[in-house]
Order: sequence, then structure tokens, then C-alpha cells
Amino acid sequence: MLYRKIAKKIADHIKKKDSPILLIDGARQVGKTYIIREVGKTLFPNFIEINMVDDAASARLFANINTVNDFYFQVSSIAGNKMKEKKNTLIFIDEIQEYPHLLTLLKFLKDDDRFTYIVSGSRLGIALSETNSIPIGSIERMRMYPLDFEEFLIANGYNKEALSFLENQFIKLETLDEAIHDHLIDLFKKYLLVGGLPQAVSIYLETHNITDVRRVQNEIRKYYEIDASKYDKERKLNVRRIYSMIPSNMENKKKRIVIKDIENKKGKTVESYWNEFEYLISSGISNEVMSISNPHFPLAESSTKNLLKLYMNDPGLLTAVLYHNNIRAVLDDEKSINLGSVYETVVACELKAHDFNLFYYDNKSKGEVDFLIDDYDSLSLLPLEVKSGKDYYIHSALNNFTANPDYNIKKAYVLSNSREIKTKGKITYIPIYNIMFIKNQQIESLKF
Repeated sequence: MLYRKIAKKIADHIKKKDSPILLIDGARQVGKTYIIREVGKTLFPNFIEINMVDDAASARLFANINTVNDFYFQVSSIAGNKMKEKKNTLIFIDEIQEYPHLLTLLKFLKDDDRFTYIVSGSRLGIALSETNSIPIGSIERMRMYPLDFEEFLIANGYNKEALSFLENQFIKLETLDEAIHDHLIDLFKKYLLVGGLPQAVSIYLETHNITDVRRVQNEIRKYYEIDASKYDKERKLNVRRIYSMIPSNMENKKKRIVIKDIENKKGKTVESYWNEFEYLISSGISNEVMSISNPHFPLAESSTKNLLKLYMNDPGLLTAVLYHNNIRAVLDDEKSINLGSVYETVVACELKAHDFNLFYYDNKSKGEVDFLIDDYDSLSLLPLEVKSGKDYYIHSALNNFTANPDYNIKKAYVLSNSREIKTKGKITYIPIYNIMFIKNQQIESLKF
């Protein structure tokens, strides 16, 4: 079983008395069903699982359910012998987005309080927008992502003590020994190839065969395209076009969505396609990064939708598109290969997994900084610059940004393959793998 940090958070929530119904959101194939099943069966003798995708494709028992009693009646036809007491019965409603009306019913199930519930789904942002009455106060939504790099290290044999040592070294800004650094860089590059989708990680651990890993990743990308085809028929083609454009956009200097390229039409704006972007973002298959030209803490007050970047939700999916089975493109320092887009993608994935909202700095005269996040410890902004090559010390835009007194920058990080940690002025140079230790201090740390 792959270790997932979210398991503890799920267990803590459903054990808490009078807590809202937990709704686990996330893209397909990130492991939602598996981890809920493992936690649920461990904590509850009576575990009832209902998959609404399966129901919609066959019996449609829940297609027209609108009352609590009707819901219980249909559940009883499936697992009536397991419907005991709240303290020992967990009902897991999987893929609830297939029946958006059940989202409204959650409020009444919570008020009735007869059993314990947990819910999961993909495309929930779209489903909630189509729901007449969102059960505010009755549900708590939690987003799940592919394995982050820390979880990937655990899958590859790192334990709590080893990770605590690495984190303490980062906190103290102390450089690691060369052997430890080289091993971490090697695993980091393999993470770029394998990514964090549980099925791909499991296949890698079992076979160490890139062809097998790529087969899984290509199937998952097809699943994402199939999901897109379920979207509004007038917009689904544009959704698929935008999603397929992400890898090529990553190879452009600006890495932004070029609006005119979506349909080869002039005069269109970001707003023209915002529903399509919202689908890709809310479904979890893309990570959005909003532009800011005049940043202030907190960043949400300064963002704009006009210049948008979209990253794939998993670095392994991106390298599968870009390099297919050629692992040398990532593992070796090939001068002809620019891994900048891959490195930026993995940083975006890590930060999203750590519950950060993502922004980037874009100023016509002063340049661009890859990522900006809120630093709640210092109540200021934390800029991050990502470098895949040996020229990691060249970053004029970051220099200008940190020097601007209006932005009140206390510190900045440059992430690269370089081993040595050093600080010059406000800028600290750190190894790329230390992105796993940049945590959102607003979110309670999850320990194992």
C-alpha cells in the first residue's frame, strides 16, 4: 500500500464528533477511492461503498432519489445487513458528480445523522456549480492530488527519521553531503519520469520498466480526455484542445495560454474560454497559475485572469508526452534538452499539493518571476525561481523584484540541481528537491 499523507487527515475528520460530511475532490486516478476504502474499512466494521458511475451505467437506483428515506431504502437493497449504528457504519458515496442532486441531499443526510458518511468525486467544481442548493455547513471539501515528492521518497524506502533529518537540514539551510544529494537528485529525476499517479508509481516499483509506466500514463491521459467529452457538447472540443496544448505551451518562453491558438480565431479573450479553463482546473487535471503585475500580500487581492498559465497535474504525464520512453532526456544532463518546463511543472504540482494558491509575476519592463506564494509567517510574499540548467545564478527579474521596496520581500528562493545552499542578500539558492519542505503554514502539518 502506498503511503498517503491525506489518510491521517481523513481518519481524524471522520472520527471527530459532529463533523461535516467529508467530500474528497480530485482528478481521476489520484487514489481517492483506494485511500477512502482503506481508511474506512480500518475504522468501521460496517463499510458500505456505492459507486455512482456504476449505478448510472446499470441499475440507476439513485438517479431520482430526493429524500433521505428513499436514499436509505435503496442503500438497504444493496447492503441492508450492514446498516447498523452511526458509530460503526460508514457509507461511502463514490463519484457523486454523476448525480449532482445527491450533493443537495447531503445536507439532509447530515441533519438526519443516522450514519457516518464520506463522499468523493471528480469534476466536483462543475457538479457543484450545477447544484441548485449547495449544502454549505454540511460538507467539508478536501482536494487530493497525486503523490508528492515526499510520498514518492517514502514509496522508495525513506522513513520518518530520514525525512525529518532532510527537513531539519533545509530549515537550518545546511548543505547535504554529496552522496545524499546525488541520491536525492537521482530519485527526483525518476519522479519526473514516473510522476505521482498511484498506478504509475506502483508499476514503477514493481517492474522498473519505463514502457510499463508510460502505458499507464497514456491510459490515464485518455481517461482525462474521455471525461472532457462528458462536458457541454459545444465546449468539449475546446476543452480537449486546451488540454492538448499544455505541453507545447510549456515549451514556449512565456508558457502562457495563447488564446488565438485555441480555435485559430482573432478577437477572443481569456473570458471567452473561462468555462473551459474552469473545467480543466476544477476537475483537477490542470493546475492554474494566475498573473500578477503589482503584487501585495495576500496575493489573491492582486491577481488577474488575463494572463493564465496551465500546468499538467503530474510531471510524469508531461514527460510521457515530451520524451516518450527516452529516459536519458531526463536522467542525463543533455545540453540539447531544456527541462525548464518539466521543473516548473513539478514545482507547481508540489505547491498545489501543499495547498498553495499559485501566482506568477509578469511585468513588461521588469520581467517575469516563475512563482509567487503567500508567506504567512512573515505576512509577505515568497518568490520562487526555478532553474533546470547550470546558469541558476542568472535571474535579473528576480533581482529587480526583491529590490523593489513596494513589494516588501523578506526572502526568495532559487531552486536548481545545485547541491550547495547559499544566501546572497535576500535570495537563497536551494536544491530543487527541497520544494517538498515549503509548506503552507495555514494548513496543519500532516505527520506520519
